[in-house]
Parts: sequence; C-alpha cells; structure tokens
Amino acid sequence: MRHVELESLIPAEQAEEVLHAVRRWEKYPDLAPHVNATTVHSAYPEPKPSSSWELHFRSGLLRWTEDDTVLPEAGEIRFEQSDGDFDSFTGVWSVKQNGADVVVRFDADFDFGIPSLEGILDPIAERVIKETVAWALTGLYPAVRIRGGIELNTPATVGA
Repeated sequence: MRHVELESLIPAEQAEEVLHAVRRWEKYPDLAPHVNATTVHSAYPEPKPSSSWELHFRSGLLRWTEDDTVLPEAGEIRFEQSDGDFDSFTGVWSVKQNGADVVVRFDADFDFGIPSLEGILDPIAERVIKETVAWALTGLYPAVRIRGGIELNTPATVGA
C-alpha cells in the first residue's frame, strides 16, 4: 500500500469556505492538467456524494469512482473508491483554521493489487495524485504555499 500526503497553507482564508471550494470536483479538469475529466454523480449535501475521475497516467487514463463523506464540523472530506483501476484507494482532505490562515492536508492510501508492478506504477501514481492536489489548490487559491518541496511544471510540459 502506498501513502500520499500533501500539506499546504492558504493565507487569509476561512476553513469552511476552503472546504467547500475543495469539494467542487467538477472544476478540477480546469485546475489540474493531469485531470482529464470528472463526473459528479451527486454532491454534498446529498446523502451519498459520489464522483468519477479520469487522470492522465503514463500513456493512458487512470479511472475510478469514489464515494465521499463530507464532515463540515470536522473540516474533513473522506473518500473511498467504489469502482476503478485501484485495488483500493481511500483518503481524507483535512481543512483546519490556523489563525488567519487555513491548513489543508491531503492524505491517501492506494494499492493497484499488482505486487510485481508496484515499483513502477506506485511512484508514478503518487506523483500524479500529489501534483493534481497541488495544481487544484494553486488554481483555487493562487497565494497557497505548498509544503514538501513539490515542483509544478507549466501545464504545457506536464507529462505523466
């Protein structure tokens, strides 16, 4: 199982507003060059939010459908793959107020279920997922500071 994490600081924002901006999955194809398409099947406050994703991955597309649990009082969006290319894919977006700023943390665990290829596929998938989150946050909040030394290439040069 591979773990992905990314933390960022968004200056001068409110956690509740950031939480609701982050969960607008339909905007991600315009925000992150790795995202080929998203389809929102149902959105919060519907009882069972769900969305489908297509990310550019190697020479094809990485696809999955996820079920979300939005917990505004906890500042969290939890997700779990219900169908798709991963054997398992789960995670959480955590949005917390930190004085006048907001800390956003993305954590996910995934497994393709192909042990013989994990050395090849896992690092690429980790990079694509991490960059997708960073691009989305940068698109939503240009003043965001991504922690962890991630370098984003211009969209014209992004290749998975």
